[in-house]
This record gives sequence, C-alpha cells and structure tokens, in this order.
Amino acid sequence: MEKDSASKNPTSGDLLAHSDAAAGAHTVHGVLLPIPTDRAYSYSAPADWNLQPGDVVRVPLGPRKVAGVVWPEDVDNAVDPAKLRAIEHKFPCPPVGRDMLDFVAWVANYTLASPGMVMQMVLRVPAAFDPEPPMSAIIYNGGSPDRLTGARSKVLDVARETFDASSGNNQPLAWTRPGLAKAAGVSTSVVDGLIKQELFDHVSIEPRPVVAKPEAGFRPTDLSAAQTSASEALASRIDGGFSVTLIDGVTGSGKTEVYFEAVAAALEAGHQVLILIPEISLTTSFLQRFEKRFGAPPAPWHSDLTPKMRERIWRQVGSGDIRVVAGARSALFLPFKELGLTIVDEEHDLAYKQDERVAYNARDMAVVRGRIGDFPIVLASATPSIESHVNADKGRYHRVALPTRHSGAVLPDLSTVDMRGLKLPANRFLSPQLKQAVADTAERGEQSLLFLNRRGYAPLTLCRACGHRFECSQCTAWLVEHRFRGTLECHHCGHHEPKPEACPNCGALDYLVPCGPGVERLAEEVEDAFPDARTIILSSDLMGGTNRLRLELDAIEKGEADIIIGTQLVAKGHNFPLMTLVGVVDADLGLSGGDPRAAERTFQMLSQVTGRAGRFGRKSQGLLQTYQPDHPVMKAIVSGDRDLFYEREIEMRRRGQLPPFGRLAAIIISANSKPEAQNHARQLAQAGRPIAESSEGITVLGPAEAPMAMVRGRHRQRLLVHATRQADIQSFLRAFLAAGPKTRGSVRVNTDVDPQSFI
Repeated sequence: MEKDSASKNPTSGDLLAHSDAAAGAHTVHGVLLPIPTDRAYSYSAPADWNLQPGDVVRVPLGPRKVAGVVWPEDVDNAVDPAKLRAIEHKFPCPPVGRDMLDFVAWVANYTLASPGMVMQMVLRVPAAFDPEPPMSAIIYNGGSPDRLTGARSKVLDVARETFDASSGNNQPLAWTRPGLAKAAGVSTSVVDGLIKQELFDHVSIEPRPVVAKPEAGFRPTDLSAAQTSASEALASRIDGGFSVTLIDGVTGSGKTEVYFEAVAAALEAGHQVLILIPEISLTTSFLQRFEKRFGAPPAPWHSDLTPKMRERIWRQVGSGDIRVVAGARSALFLPFKELGLTIVDEEHDLAYKQDERVAYNARDMAVVRGRIGDFPIVLASATPSIESHVNADKGRYHRVALPTRHSGAVLPDLSTVDMRGLKLPANRFLSPQLKQAVADTAERGEQSLLFLNRRGYAPLTLCRACGHRFECSQCTAWLVEHRFRGTLECHHCGHHEPKPEACPNCGALDYLVPCGPGVERLAEEVEDAFPDARTIILSSDLMGGTNRLRLELDAIEKGEADIIIGTQLVAKGHNFPLMTLVGVVDADLGLSGGDPRAAERTFQMLSQVTGRAGRFGRKSQGLLQTYQPDHPVMKAIVSGDRDLFYEREIEMRRRGQLPPFGRLAAIIISANSKPEAQNHARQLAQAGRPIAESSEGITVLGPAEAPMAMVRGRHRQRLLVHATRQADIQSFLRAFLAAGPKTRGSVRVNTDVDPQSFI
C-alpha cells in the first residue's frame, strides 16, 4: 500500500503532514471508534482538513492505531486542541453517509448496545478504506515468437483479434495473465513463455468491478396476471418514500420473480438495491436466477467470502459501482451510497436474528433503515412472522397476496402418519406408510425428501451398563454423535472428542448405544431399505462445507439423486424439479419446550419443507410422522387452513400480551461460576425492584437459571422483562441496569430486546 507523502493534500495526509500543519488553526472532532464505548472520543485536526461527519479516519488509542468515523455529535469546543491527541489520517474512501450514521445511533439506542459496537459492524473491512491498487496487466505489442506452437497460436490469435472498440484507435485489450490464458484455453505457462520473449508489454489498469452492472430490461420474466399485479404494486412504490410491503405468497407462487420487477424499477430509477437472504446455501442458486433475469449477478455478501473479496465489495458498494448486493444479515451495515430498496426474503427466518454482541433482528432493522433513508422495504414469505402478519392486518404494511402456485402447479396433498399405534423395529424410524411412499416415488423416477431437523448420527449416547450419558463439559447439553467423523460433538460451543470404545465411567466395552435419530442414522436406515437408490445427505456440518453443499444441490436439481435426507437448510428457497414426496420424520420435534414461538416456528418449518414438493407441476404429497396428530399445528398444515392457524396464534398472543401485542426483553447474567452468576442476578433484581414497581405496564420475572444453564463454560441466569406495547422498555432497562451492582470478576450482563430464542 502506497504511503502518503508530506507534499500531498493534508486531507489525505499522515503524521508528518499533520505535524507540518500544527502551527495553524485546529478544530476538535468527535470520533466514534469500533470498541465497546457509548460516546465518541475527542481528537484534534487541522482546520483546513475540513473534516465532516462520516469521514473515516485513523486515530491513536492507547498504543494502537484504530480506524473510526467522525461523529456528528456536539463536542466541547472549549477544550484546547493542543491537549488532545491528533487525528493522524483521513482515509480516501467515501464517507459513511448521514443515513447510516443515524441508523447506527438508532440501532444502538434500541438494542442498548454501545454505538461503538454497532459502528464496528460498519467498519468490519479496514483494508477497504484505502483505494484498491491498480492491476498488473499485459498488452500485445505485435511481435512474433521464435517458435510457433499450437498453444502459442491460440494465445496470439486471441491477443490479435480482441480490440478495445471504445478507445477509437483500435488498440488491443489489456489482459491479466490468467485471463488471457483462460480465454485462449491454455495454461498460464504458455502466456509466461510469450512474455519472456517480450511479445507483451506490462501495463497497469484500473481494478475491475466485482460484478458487471445489472440491466433492468435484460430478460423480463413472463409473469402471470397475479404476479403482474403484484409487481406493479411494488414498482409503483419506488421513489414514493418509505413504505413496507409484505409479499404473502404460498410456496412456489413466484415471489422472487415478483420482487425482481421491483429491483428492475429501482435500478431504472438510479438506486442501489439490497436483497437479504437467510442462508449461504441459497446464495448460489439465487445468484444464477438473478443473472438470468438481469444479465449479471448481484455482489454476494456472506461469511464464506475471502477477505480480499469482502474488501473489494465493501469499497465498491461505498463508491456506488456495485448496484445490487445479495447477502446475509450483516449486509445491512454495508455503506451504500444510493440505497433505494431493500428486500428481505424469507422474512420469518430465525437466521436474521443475531444474539451475540449487538443483539438485533435484521428484518426489523431493515424496516428502520428504510424509514431513516425514506425508501421502500419489501418483505417476502410463504409463512410470514406473526409480527408481519399483524402489521399487514392493521394496515401498517401493504400486503400483496399470491395464493396459488405459478404455472398451474398445485400444492402437495398432505396427511399425517399417527405414530402412537405403530411398533417399529428397534432402531428404525420410518413408518411403513412413508417407506412405501418413497418406494413408489423412486419407481416413478421422481425424488423424495426425508426431513429431520437433527444433525449428526444420534442426539445422545449412553452406556447400557451404568447409564452414563455423554455431556458437554462446557454446556448444559448432550454430546451429539457424528459417526462419519467418529466424534462426539457439542452443537453449542463446538467442543468435540473422539468417540471412545469403552465407557469412561465404568469401563464397559461394547455397551455404548446411540439414542434417537439424526440425519446420518436415518441415512443408514434408508440405505438398508433402498440399497439401489442414490442418496444424498444435506446438512450444514458435513465435511466439505458450502462448496460440497452447492455441488450436491446442483446434483439434486439435475436429477442425480433419488432420496434426499436433510435438515432445516433444505426447507427454504430450493427448487427441485423432480421432487414429489416430502416425508417429515419427526414433525413434533419443534413443539417441545417452553418457547412461546414454538407453534409458529413449527408451522413455518413444516409448511416450508413440504412446499419443496411439486413445484414444477407434478402431483406431489407430504407425509408428517407425528405423535400429536390432533395438535392445532398439524391440523392447520394438513387441512391447508393457514388462516385458522394465524387467527388462533394471534389470539393467544393477544390474550397473553406477547409480541406483537406486548414487548419482551431478556437480561442474561453469566459468569465462570454458578454462585457468581446467581449472586449478581439476585442483587440486580433486588436493586431494580423499586424501579420495576414504579413503572406502569412493566413486569420483571426472575431471576431464574436459564434453560441452557451453561454455555461455553459460563453459567447463566435470566431475567425476563414483560411490558405493554406502549411502555418505554429501553428507558426502563437503562434505569434498571444502572440501579444494579457493577459487574466484577467474570460477571457479564447482556441485554436482548425482542428475544427470538428462550434458551
């Protein structure tokens, strides 16, 4: 990276430039740093730097150098700038926009996180603050090689025949070495040999865009009448200020094609677009669908990107060169220059909630981002969250309904398999009805999906001799057996250990048995029952990671598998042309425990996974193995009476004053020892009791041991704050926490406003 010299403009200067200007006038600026701080720190800078809110700068912090953002809050101008440490450098990247600064402040205030930690999510790619260096390239100079081979001829033919028509002077194009080799269909060593003979000159070129600009009119989709009406409603709201529209369409109704037309309208109006997607596994197929419609893919944004790619995308989003981003929840904090539309696909999905550091829900914060920036938001789901459903019912959100599948496809016929009277053989989990349905489906040359939302081989391993159960030493959780890897693993902290041959408690050999099924164990049963079938397991923790997952999804789409066994990652967004049967092995799994959202989540999961069947017009069915066939969730799924389920669930929430009719916040106290956590939780509850008693519409429950009493070696206590919708829960939480004791030792206190998980 090139260093700035003292002769350069001081607005991009370094320590020496600042020192030279020290004799002139200085100003005081607040700089918000990406650290756990509630306020901006004061620094000085030469007045002629003309620093503005949003400028990204480098400042000293103790012995370190830290990047921060000039913050738009008042500073104490009475402070002598000479007594302050100096801003050392202004980065030449575009400033963080005022909308984003306001958004950072809003998120921090709402979640009770420090503004510095929210800003950390914006400044997560420090290498992107400096300009991208020029690329090294080669350009053909017209010479001839000493010896002409077939491979060399291919390279020279490409080099001679490609000219930059835009230059007007018929100059050959500049190439990167790998780019020219790929275009000619040869190895880079062939190109290197021609370079050594000085047939190419070395040049520097501007870095290329990560993706080409999408074209709004590249290949419009042939929409049905219902889709056309829905897309026109969305397009009409572009440039109409802030609004929220819920696309409420059954699985396979073409929601993606509808909101693509809103993307086209936004692009034509000169806006950037953000599309949030809940799972990395959905990214590849989504990029392909987008490219087919717009002629170029959107820029991806997720944890699987290389650091270099993240750097380039961050920089080009800020400059406006990237027009559309499709990514995970963290894409919400990218520094868009001209954001004019955000779409939240599968808006109900739990993956949009972040629980660590800053606890926020990207769906809700996307709505806030749109309100601050005064642009439209689109939410899309076949099973909307209760919150979004109620907001649409009350008119806060527009609703666009797509009640039927596209192109004449029909929803699968659904039925339950009552497991209460069945006596299955030992270690077998598929009912005769489901096995017969799989066999019939395979005979027709079609695909079956067996859904079980449990990773690994078995959720519990115990010793038949002494009853010993394998638990995680760091969490209140059983160790899950992963037979493919020969390990026992904790799915909460990542602890893993080899599966022993003998019981560590009594020493007995051959007495360790798996209890219950995971997808690996289900695969064993399927391979025994259908030895000739091509079987694929789809699970996020299998070796090979996302690359393997993408290859397997592609194989399924091409019909190269007969039976697919998968966890929740197969429940959303995938289109498998040959899939006509979905069997849910344990439909009751999500209904256990005390989670007030359990029924909603189970309904959403089962609706989404059964919706993978019959999306391309073939007759399809879904079978749900359940011990609770009369449960309202099962009845709603099988009958297809979605409205009845929502009415019942909404009424239960209303009676209990649960979200969205009331508000919840969790206070989690954790420490290295149980007594530490208990003592702090009790002292906090006692100190805050007068505040709670004087606060109308607010009740504090607890403290009590959290259902997941220990995670990653930290013991956890929980307080739950229940408030009316009108109550100022943020102000109450600040006062409540301020009244409590200061944290000491290993104690930490975390707050989660609007919690989605209750473990």
